[in-house]
Formats: sequence, C-alpha cells, structure tokens
Amino acid sequence: MKDAHDCAPPPQHRKSFSKDEAIAFLRSRVEPLRDTQQVATEQALGRVLAEPVTSRIQVPGWDNSAMDGYAVRHADLAACKGRLRVAQRIPAGSTGQPLEPKTAARIFTGAPVPQGADTVVIQEICEPSAGEVAIPLDCKPGANIRRAGEDIQTGATVIASGVKLRPQHLGLAASVGVDALRVYQRLKVAIFSSGDELVMPGQPLADGQIYNSNRFSLMGLLRGWGCEVIDLGIVEDSLEATVEALSRGAAQADLIIASGGVSVGEEDHIKPAVERLGTLDLCQVAIRPGKPVAFGWVEGTPFFGSPGNPVSLFVTLCLFARPLVRRMQGIEQDREPHSLRLPAGFDWPRPDKRMEFHRARLEPGDAGTLAVAVYPSRSSAALSSVAWADGFAQLHPGEVIARGDPIDFIPFAELFH
Repeated sequence: MKDAHDCAPPPQHRKSFSKDEAIAFLRSRVEPLRDTQQVATEQALGRVLAEPVTSRIQVPGWDNSAMDGYAVRHADLAACKGRLRVAQRIPAGSTGQPLEPKTAARIFTGAPVPQGADTVVIQEICEPSAGEVAIPLDCKPGANIRRAGEDIQTGATVIASGVKLRPQHLGLAASVGVDALRVYQRLKVAIFSSGDELVMPGQPLADGQIYNSNRFSLMGLLRGWGCEVIDLGIVEDSLEATVEALSRGAAQADLIIASGGVSVGEEDHIKPAVERLGTLDLCQVAIRPGKPVAFGWVEGTPFFGSPGNPVSLFVTLCLFARPLVRRMQGIEQDREPHSLRLPAGFDWPRPDKRMEFHRARLEPGDAGTLAVAVYPSRSSAALSSVAWADGFAQLHPGEVIARGDPIDFIPFAELFH
C-alpha cells in the first residue's frame, strides 16, 4: 500500500480522544491490501480470504444415517410387530439396494439410506437375533437421518470474503471440495525500537542500558496476527538515524511500527523524522497506560508509533495497532474484542480520570466463583505484570469499585488473534 489516504487529520482543537474514537480514526486512514495470491487450503490457516468460497455441491450429498443402527420403513414395524428380517448391510462408503418391504438394513453412520427406508433406529434399542432384528414400535418416524443438502445447498456461499481463516474454515472449504483459496498477501510490517539505552539479549549491559524487550513483544503480537515482520533493529537517538530507518521501512513494508520516541522530548525524534518524509498526527488518547499514539505517512506508507515503556507498548498495540492491522489485512466486519462481565476481586477507591487497562487475571472469588484480580503495581514499566495477567480489567474513568462489583474483563485470547 503506497497511496496516501485523503482522510482529514484529527481536529486540532481536540486535546485527547477516547479509545473508540482513536480506533475509528486509525481504521479510517487505511485501506485493505489489494494484492492476493492462491494458496493450498491446507496452507491458508490465519490468512484473510479475498474471494468468497461457494459450494458446487450439496452437503450431505444424499440422505445418510446419523447413527449406527437399522434402516427401516416405519410403517412395516406395526405390520410385522416390530420384528424384521435383516436383508442387507450398508457400511459407510458403499451404497445399498432399495429396501425390500418388511425388511431392515443394517446401516452405519454416514452410509446412504437405502431407497424406501424412512427411519433409522439406533442399535442400542434393537435386539438382533438369527438374521432378524426386534425394534421397539414406539420409535420416532424419520429419526436419525441427515437429509441431502440440509447443511449446505449447491451454490451457497459457505465462507465470506474478509474472513480470517481458522481451522474450522479450512475444514468447511475442504468439505465442499475446495483445495485452494484466494487470500490477501501477508501484511508486511517493518519495526524498529528507538533508544541508545537498548541492548539485545545476550549482549553485556553497560551502565544505563536495558535489554530490548519491546522488539520481542512487538514481533510476537504481529506474528500472532498473521503479519510478516521486517526487523529494522535498534535505532540510535538521532534524527538522521530515525529518518534512515523510516525510509528503509517505507521501501520494504506495507506498515511501519516504531516503539519509543513518540513524545516531544529532546531525544524523541519520531515526529520531526516522519514530518521530513511525510505527515504525522500525534494523538493523545484518554487511557492509562499508553496515552501518546502516533499515526502518519512515510513516503506513502502508513506509520504507527507507540510509547517505549513496555506495558504502554503492549496495551497500545493490543488496543490500537491490532484494529489498524486487521483493517489493512482485509478483515471485514471486524468487531470489538468480547469482554466478560465479572465481579471485581479488589477495591478501587481512587479511580483515574482516564479509562484504565489494568493487568488482570481470573482467580477464585467468594463462594468459588471467578473474580477479576489485578496486579499490585500500575507501573507502565512492569512487564512482569503482563506475563502474570490473562487479560485487561477495563476500568472506566471516575468509577469507584468495591470488591464484588461487576467490571469488564478482556481476555488476552481476544486480542492475540
């Protein structure tokens, strides 16, 4: 994607945006990728479908047995007092003969129901003996038969375009005979971390240096979202180095994401570097942590900037980079992550003026029910809090919470796909 978008930037008189406003703004600034490719169905997991899958067959293809049992003509049961001669055996994968009057067919799950039969009686309530079978007279007519086409009709759209393909989608495509799928190209995301203090794991630390954890959190999230990651490494705190990294990213990727350097301090070079190569909107989002978010264009390529504190980066990516990425991947009808309404396992007497996304997990509460526990520290530098957590407790501005009050819990599982 190399076309500058013509949406207007956020109004300059706005000091900050709500979470939902920021997401809507980011999604409005980009379009889905245009390039597609054909891949084998078995290789399409996690890809975004570019063309709908239409069935050329009906499923099931014929009336078939839902159970192991006996196929009968229900009217014959009363006439024969429930005892019928077993005239044939029909395993799955074979086709039986038309059912003779006053006989039963031994049938197995998935096998075609023979012509003339209208009921399958499960074997557990039947009593076979010497070539015959005794069947209860009160069995339900029409039972245990899957009707032809009851699942999928010929010509039906079974998977819509814009769906991110999960294992069940691959199985569904295979069930209608589709062996290849047209999907969008993987989104290429160039990443880099700003900071002279950053060192890669495995290297010795000098005074004032820290290991670059953000690279690994960022790469892990992006790969989990199905992106191809281009790692531009650690960029020193200088304007020229930042400009050079941004230009390299624009030449190689569909999206650039940088961690750190998005504020307005003397060593924060993202803003002037992006503005040298394109345009930048610095947004203040009314959340904690992760207040500063940057979006812009670098030589026609979208740019997203997140804070450098590891928890702020994690929150910002999950809340804002994820919907931006999904929009560019071509995922249609995207939804907000589902949250659970559960009792708080803590007191919150001094709420923030901003919406807070506190690291949280579910623990046994009163009477054995699950409650939301939060990490003791609110520090945006405490990455251990994210590893401890299973999700976010979404705490609304100014909301005083007492133990047992219902709150919103967003599981990480909703954010990692």
